[in-house]
Amino acid sequence: MTDEKLDQILKQALAPEISDAEIQIHRRRKDKMKILGKLGRGVAAAVAAAVIGTLGMGYLNPALAAKLPLIGNIFEKVEEDAIYSGDYTDKKIVLTNEDHAGNLNTSDYTVSDQGITLTASEVYCDGYSIFLTVNIESEDADFTHIPRHYTGMNAADNRTAAGFYIDGTWSVNGTSPEWIENTFDGEVIDSNTFAGMLKIDLAKKYTGSGELNLNVDGLGYDDDRMLDGEEISASHWTDGSWNIVIPFEINAADVKTIEVGDKKGNITLEDVVVSPYQVIVHAGWSYEPCSTICFNQDGEMLHPDMEMAGRAVFAVQGKEIKTLYVYIFDNPDDWSLMAQEGMNSSIADRAVISKEIYVE
Repeated sequence: MTDEKLDQILKQALAPEISDAEIQIHRRRKDKMKILGKLGRGVAAAVAAAVIGTLGMGYLNPALAAKLPLIGNIFEKVEEDAIYSGDYTDKKIVLTNEDHAGNLNTSDYTVSDQGITLTASEVYCDGYSIFLTVNIESEDADFTHIPRHYTGMNAADNRTAAGFYIDGTWSVNGTSPEWIENTFDGEVIDSNTFAGMLKIDLAKKYTGSGELNLNVDGLGYDDDRMLDGEEISASHWTDGSWNIVIPFEINAADVKTIEVGDKKGNITLEDVVVSPYQVIVHAGWSYEPCSTICFNQDGEMLHPDMEMAGRAVFAVQGKEIKTLYVYIFDNPDDWSLMAQEGMNSSIADRAVISKEIYVE
């Protein structure tokens, strides 16, 4: 998708009153995300829309935050505004608990380096992705200037989150390490504390239980006082070593796989996975990636987050899914037009594959 096409979608879907000058600033932030390896279409769009309008600092009132211990309850803090929003209460596994005095019940999932302490709080895995909450503390930082970005489908959703860049690798059960390709979506608790959710997409479906080896070698964040700078790297960045081994168990409750096997030309729609927080479209092609878009039975477009060879991932964001309408294009410009015009767009006729899939 070209930058010009993305600009058009942002102006129409998020806030038509945004000036071209503002769009240029937000595009530079999208380029920053690319440099750091965050290549998902939805992620880039969210970053491109950061700090639009008067979102404010967005950090939590410390007095309110103190009423409930943070660590062990981070999902509750971030689950409404994260891209993969939803109620994790009955699905999460708590790794670390904190009492009202700030004491942790274990140090197994806490690591410190370069003045920054990382604590893994809770974890959930649907067999396809690991959703991990993390607390980040730094006595020398001032997190209150981290800008917020849109995490909903448009500005009217009034859904925003703060973001933290992360660099490093991960592996599961001794597999070859893979680069971390995401950011923490979360909340600034106070000037020294950030709580967020990291999503890691697994290369294959897992069952049973496993261990996630998280090897972080860099952490960074933007500063709303420095957004006009030309530098396309994080405003604040720290290299270090934060390595944690995290146990997880697969929770397959409410996870459905619908086999499709629809082949048109060089493209095959293999199956669709619907979990409480994401929809995954598995497709195969023989020569180059395609562009996939999904709607539910009410014509609501699902939030596109990432598309790579064989897989397109969408955030559910609380939408009811009884029926899915999946369109796969071999031309990204057609995808862009349908994203703007909606499910009833005549551009749907250009899809290589269009499929109605009953989920319930």
